[in-house]
Amino acid sequence: MLMNKKTFTFLTFVLFLGFASCLPKANPENKKLLVLIETSEGPIKIMLYQETPQHRDNFIKLVNESYYDGTLFHRVIHEFMIQGGDPDSRLAKLGEALGNGGPGYTIPTEFQSHLFHKKGALAAAREPDRVNPERQSSGSQFYLVQGKIFTDDELDQMELRINDMLKQAAFFRFIEQGKALAVSNGEDVDMAKIQETASLRAEEEFISMQAYKIPLEQREVYKTLGGAPHLDQNYTVFGEIVEGIYVLDKIAATETDKKNRPVKDIKIISTEILEK
Repeated sequence: MLMNKKTFTFLTFVLFLGFASCLPKANPENKKLLVLIETSEGPIKIMLYQETPQHRDNFIKLVNESYYDGTLFHRVIHEFMIQGGDPDSRLAKLGEALGNGGPGYTIPTEFQSHLFHKKGALAAAREPDRVNPERQSSGSQFYLVQGKIFTDDELDQMELRINDMLKQAAFFRFIEQGKALAVSNGEDVDMAKIQETASLRAEEEFISMQAYKIPLEQREVYKTLGGAPHLDQNYTVFGEIVEGIYVLDKIAATETDKKNRPVKDIKIISTEILEK
């Protein structure tokens, strides 16, 4: 039987709707979330990772509040990283020590083994293990990794360093637990005894767990693109630069003082969410 043009068009439309209904639905969790950071040295576009939702949502919140606007990259170390996000830097005089400001809260760690400190990685700064044994992230301070290219021998040394840092974090964690237990039991806080016990427990924990090894695919990245592997599994990585690596390199090459602060202010002019 022959169909006229209108009938054919209608049936084609119906068939298309039926086919379209069988297609997988778009998953908003897979959408890229981009942030534009306009700096005095040029624009940097960053993609936030969906696998680190607490850090992602906090960063979005601060960007929407214009929290970073007018702040400085206050700590810059060539072949390592550039750090910003201290609200106290907004009105700081040249040479003034910075790095202690923030919104008054921290964020729990969101370590992911496949998110690592390659060149261009966005990660959260934090207080050192001795005062922050849970390695919680700063509420606002972040850094962008420049790093350098490593050899296999150097990466072997980095693995040893990472494992030492993991053992140290466990040591400080057990110290805090020992102090809390003594207080809850109404006992005197005997630091010598607590430290001895913490050292033994940290060693036992380390022996019981498999030593950290840099995955082969990450090794290749560190040997070609570069990065800062000694920070892996110690600081939360929650995004990466997708445009503007040259700005990172430009800022990282700037002259700094003895406190690693640039001698010329490098500002974050504005931040903007580009895509949700």
